[in-house]
Amino acid sequence: MELASNRAAVLMAPTGHGRKVRRVRFVWVGVGAAGFFGAISRYWLDGLVSRLAPGAFPWGTFVVNISGCFVIGLLSTLLVGKVLPHPAMRTAILVGFVGAYTTFSTFAYETLQLAKGGALALALANVAASLVAGLLAVWLGTAVGGAL
Repeated sequence: MELASNRAAVLMAPTGHGRKVRRVRFVWVGVGAAGFFGAISRYWLDGLVSRLAPGAFPWGTFVVNISGCFVIGLLSTLLVGKVLPHPAMRTAILVGFVGAYTTFSTFAYETLQLAKGGALALALANVAASLVAGLLAVWLGTAVGGAL
């Protein structure tokens, strides 16, 4: 929830039109640049773990997802609660880097925020719906891809 509100605050800051457009472009560039490093980090760590722990279980993806959950928890607490960099920097780091590193971390963070906010039913619904819909979407995608 907080990630979305930070994004909205950066994008909708009350400034002149030209300044708002420049700020939006700055955020896009920051997210893109940080996303580049997040994606490269994911690729590198996944490959390293997969080479170190070969087998049927996808250890590389598992390590990336769990480490991404730790990183988003750590950085969201530090950046929002303690360090307080510019909202565009927070967006670049949390959405760009961590988002490109793993979106599973965002899913876990938002689910935790729902639960901490007292919306336990919504948190559980998010987990169940994401798992079922995700598996169904992968199955459907492979079926459509196989039929083409």
